[in-house]
Amino acid sequence: MQIIYLHGFSSAGSTGTATEMRNHFYPLGVNVISPDIPVMPNDAVPFLHDFIAEHKPDLIIGTSMGAMYAELQKGYRRILVNPSFQMSRTLTFNHLGKNVAFQNPRQDGATQFKVDKEMIAQFKALETVPKKGGDNAPHVLYGITPEEKELVWGLFGDKDRLVNFQKEFQKCYGKEHFKVIDAEHRLNSIVLKKEIIPLIHQILGV
Repeated sequence: MQIIYLHGFSSAGSTGTATEMRNHFYPLGVNVISPDIPVMPNDAVPFLHDFIAEHKPDLIIGTSMGAMYAELQKGYRRILVNPSFQMSRTLTFNHLGKNVAFQNPRQDGATQFKVDKEMIAQFKALETVPKKGGDNAPHVLYGITPEEKELVWGLFGDKDRLVNFQKEFQKCYGKEHFKVIDAEHRLNSIVLKKEIIPLIHQILGV
C-alpha cells in the first residue's frame, strides 16, 4: 500500500509529519511518500497530477494548502486536514510582496521564494468555479459527485486561527466524513497520533 502526503504552504516533503507517518506505517507494509510541491500553482497542478498518476496511492493526505491540492485529486481516497480553500485571500492579506522562507529543506536546495501577484492570480484561478459548461481545468470544490463524497474526509482544528472552511466542506461533501478535532492549524505529533493515524488505519484497514 502507498500513501502520498501533501505538505502545507512554505513547507517541503521533508516535513516531520511525513517522516513520523513513514516511521509508523513502514513496518506495516505501507509506504509514505511526500514530494516537494512547486510554489506556483500552474506548476504544482500538472506536477501533482503526473506524480499521483504514476504512484497510484491508496490514500492521499493533505494539510492546509496541501489539503486544497488533495481535494483536486478526484477518484482517490483523501483526508483533508484544515484545508485552505482560498489561498489567494490568505496570501494577499498575510504574504503579498514578501520573501517567504521554506520551513523544511527542499530537494532543490531552495531556501525561500517570493509571494507575488502572479502567484495569487494562479491560486485565484483554481478557486474560481467555472460557469456552467466551463473548461475542464481543475477547480477547488467543483464537480463533486456522490461517489466523490464517499472518498473524502475533512478534519478541522477547533483552534485553527488561520483558516476555517468547515461550512464550505459540509456544503459540498456533507457531514458524514466531517469532524472537528482538538487542534490548531499546524499539525503536531499529538494530533497526528490521536486523530490522523487512527483514521488512516480505519480507511486502509491496516
